[in-house]
Amino acid sequence: MGVHLCVVERERLFMSASSVRRVVSGVSAFAVAAGFAVVGIGVANAAPGVSTWSANGYNFTRTISNVNPAEGEEITSTTKLDRTGILQYLKQVKDVHPSCLTYKAGSATVDNVPVPDVAVDPAFARAEGTWTMNSDGISGKKSRTFEFTYIVGADCERGKDLNTSVHIGWSGGNAAYDSKGPNINVQMNQSSTALAPISGAQVGEPTTLSATVTGGANGDPVDFFNAGNKIGSGALNSGIATYAWTPTTQGSASISAKFADTTKAVGSQSAAQNMNVTQADASSTTTLAGISGAQVGKSTTLKATVSPKAAGGTVTFKIGSTTLADVPVNGNGEATYAWVPAVAGSQTIDASFSGRDGVKPSSTSTATTVADKPADITESKTSVSVDGGQVGVAQSISAQITPGTAGGDVTFKDGDTVIGTAKVDANGKATLNWTPTVAGQRTVKAEFSGSGNIAASDESISVQVAPAANGGGTGSAGSSTGSLGSLGNIFGS
Repeated sequence: MGVHLCVVERERLFMSASSVRRVVSGVSAFAVAAGFAVVGIGVANAAPGVSTWSANGYNFTRTISNVNPAEGEEITSTTKLDRTGILQYLKQVKDVHPSCLTYKAGSATVDNVPVPDVAVDPAFARAEGTWTMNSDGISGKKSRTFEFTYIVGADCERGKDLNTSVHIGWSGGNAAYDSKGPNINVQMNQSSTALAPISGAQVGEPTTLSATVTGGANGDPVDFFNAGNKIGSGALNSGIATYAWTPTTQGSASISAKFADTTKAVGSQSAAQNMNVTQADASSTTTLAGISGAQVGKSTTLKATVSPKAAGGTVTFKIGSTTLADVPVNGNGEATYAWVPAVAGSQTIDASFSGRDGVKPSSTSTATTVADKPADITESKTSVSVDGGQVGVAQSISAQITPGTAGGDVTFKDGDTVIGTAKVDANGKATLNWTPTVAGQRTVKAEFSGSGNIAASDESISVQVAPAANGGGTGSAGSSTGSLGSLGNIFGS
């Protein structure tokens, strides 16, 4: 009798605590019903399913929160047991589900209280414990509610009834209620297809088309069309499909991407992109004239010729990873640079043409041997003078060469970009006009080419260039009214 009273008192206290939980649960249910809280994709259109039956001294009410879920959505399976028989110790409730559902860890509850012992399998989640139940509601609770939450997987079949059920076990036996349901029917994914911007399409040149698809799966095909005519396909990989399209004709094109229906998703199509396919750029060749007589501290001419010949673009002269200069290509297709070697030995000169409108880039290289510095050479000094300027406003920059009777040329640079060259006058001074095109902190360099037995030298200075009055000044570095006929760069005068 004493044991029975202890059990009754324990259950009374449990029922008091659980009644508070039911109030909280009721508020949560109201919030969901009012639209304040939703779980998963498309739950606003959730269609709950309910199944009821009686067996083994219980009335069962089994509810699936949404029997028409979408991929990625969360659904909750609720089984309520109302005891109609005598005292019984319920030991386990096994919630059986399609293997494409994944149990959400920690979601199992009994009367809104988390269950510490849950066995999980691809096809079920099982709550284990000891729960007293009795129809009198005194020596054991009359009603128990078990809940399990799952995430709907991408591998669920679509448009087909998938069975759920429950098994229970007690101290004296167990029962399986297969096919009691409710069944669930996973809905087709709703897809969307977006085509990435396309630019620079040319006849005979591959252009990558890229489409982003939501709702598809890896390996699903995406077809690409030009004015309704299929031009190729790509397979989805992490939501993106690509295709290398090589246009065959010049003129207008209207490109779109289409994701067709699959067994799990409804198809979709992107908006068309109207564009113009141009003729392919012409190929170019760059040749570098032979180099002879290169010597440390003395100027050696580098001359690159670009074909087809026309002004435009630049030639970058380099030794390894070191840029000597970026030189504009003149109307004869030529870029000339006065190179002053810094070290003796074998050197490889690279000349790379940047390309211009309608003409592709090209490059070449040549090897030469640099001799040691002459024994009778006289050192020189270069002093550059330039004030902070403003984008679009011409100003004078100059360099003073010592000794003042040296002659030769001075090349002025903004960074690696040649501004222009000027002759050294009888007083050892070289001057030209510079109209900055880029605002900010700039490095202006003056490079004296050397002359006769006078060695080359250089100096750099940092200047601040203010933005243009109209806010411009983001163009390419350097422009000048000076000559481009003779260009130089000095290494270690």
